[in-house]
Amino acid sequence: MSTSSTTTRRRSNNTRRRSTSTTRKTTATQRSARGKAAAKTRNQRAASANASAATTQAAKAGTYGVQEFALQAQRPALVYVGAVLTTVENVQESVQETAKKYRTRATATREVNRLQKQVTTDLKKFERRGERAKKRVEREVKKTRTRIERELRQRRTAVTRTVKRNRREFERSAKNLQSDAQGLAQRVQDQVTSLV
Repeated sequence: MSTSSTTTRRRSNNTRRRSTSTTRKTTATQRSARGKAAAKTRNQRAASANASAATTQAAKAGTYGVQEFALQAQRPALVYVGAVLTTVENVQESVQETAKKYRTRATATREVNRLQKQVTTDLKKFERRGERAKKRVEREVKKTRTRIERELRQRRTAVTRTVKRNRREFERSAKNLQSDAQGLAQRVQDQVTSLV
């Protein structure tokens, strides 16, 4: 009796061990499958999000391109309108300031005197600037004339030297030819005399 109860206990313990081991194996397999399914789901969601983001960016890029083109097309008109408005404002301010300046006889006289002084100052400034420009041009002309005259003198001197040298060489060659011709004539005459 004790042997059979001991055997029964052992069998039941072995059965428990097997069922626990099987449960563990099943649990590990299930965990692996669940992990793979979760990873697949995550990848699908990421791919879907990336596709959605790419579509959104493409749509934004298209919209941005159209908007940029529209802004470029509007720019000349906006520049023109802005320039006109600025000019109108400047003219209005100038008219208001002018009206203030000439409101009374004293202020008008002061303003006319100030403008006369300004014109005189500007004329003197322009005259000085013109004088400086004239002197600069005169200096440049004088430099150029001096340089050209120097080059002409140098060339004339070089040509004169060359002509003199060539004339001397020609005269020397002519004298040599003359003396050679006289020597030859003398020899011919001597030979003729010796033959006669």
